[in-house]
Amino acid sequence: MSQLPHVTWLRAFESAARNSSFSAAAEELNLTPAAVSQQIKLLEQHLGAPLFRRMARGVALTDMGHAYAQPIRKAFSEMQDATSELFTSNAKRTVHVRASISYAALVLAPLLKGFQDTHPDIDIRLTTAVWTDRIEDDAIDVEIRFGHGDWAEQDIRHLGHRFAQLVCHPDFAASFAGDLSFEALAAHAVQIIGSEADWSLMARHFGFEGMPEIGGTKVDSSVIALQMVAAGSGAAIVSESFIENYLAQGVLVAPFDHRLPLSRSFFMIVDDSAQKRREVLQFCDWLAEQHREKTI
Repeated sequence: MSQLPHVTWLRAFESAARNSSFSAAAEELNLTPAAVSQQIKLLEQHLGAPLFRRMARGVALTDMGHAYAQPIRKAFSEMQDATSELFTSNAKRTVHVRASISYAALVLAPLLKGFQDTHPDIDIRLTTAVWTDRIEDDAIDVEIRFGHGDWAEQDIRHLGHRFAQLVCHPDFAASFAGDLSFEALAAHAVQIIGSEADWSLMARHFGFEGMPEIGGTKVDSSVIALQMVAAGSGAAIVSESFIENYLAQGVLVAPFDHRLPLSRSFFMIVDDSAQKRREVLQFCDWLAEQHREKTI
């Protein structure tokens, strides 16, 4: 324990790392930037390694700083949770959820008010990533992962089969006049990395023996693809669960009736240590019910 850095140094480091700024950390901690800089300097001297690169404008974490920031942030978060749960009257319970940025933004976030209204005593902490590959993080209670469900975890809950549709902006569709076709839209395809094969699968649904010319624009998430096509840039094949609001508001149109069955879908993975916590079970039951009701 005698080798542990002073907690005030660690607090300054965690805040500066999270904000990517000594000045922002100083404002958050009610200190001066000079005091934050001094505390981080003392921490670096104690550890014998630089944690930040000082640049003309701002600071950036070194590789060692990045590696150190995650466990420090987790430690402070766990101390805060323990303090709140044990010593705060009427303390709220917390469920830590991780999902892909597309699922979180387009499916989960619009639904969360309903959960909060029903369970005001439970806080949701939602973190996102572009990909939903497994990441070791003991703080996550529930992970929403995209795939076939063939993972090593014990508690894996299928959230239903999915379909995709080809969508574009109404004005973009109208620009083809009477010549709108799958081939015409395919030439302006916005492909989602990891799901490029959806275009060839959709072509088979249209009865094409040969593959039409496919546009070369590629993005790493459905939410980015939808932003592009909503701005009038090409067409994309996207999960129906992601396009529901876009279609309802008339921002996008699905010019063809074809629905592409997707072999992969979303699953809830519940961490072993969280399976018996009442708030986690309540969240999982609620989300499963949303999928059953909305068939998303």
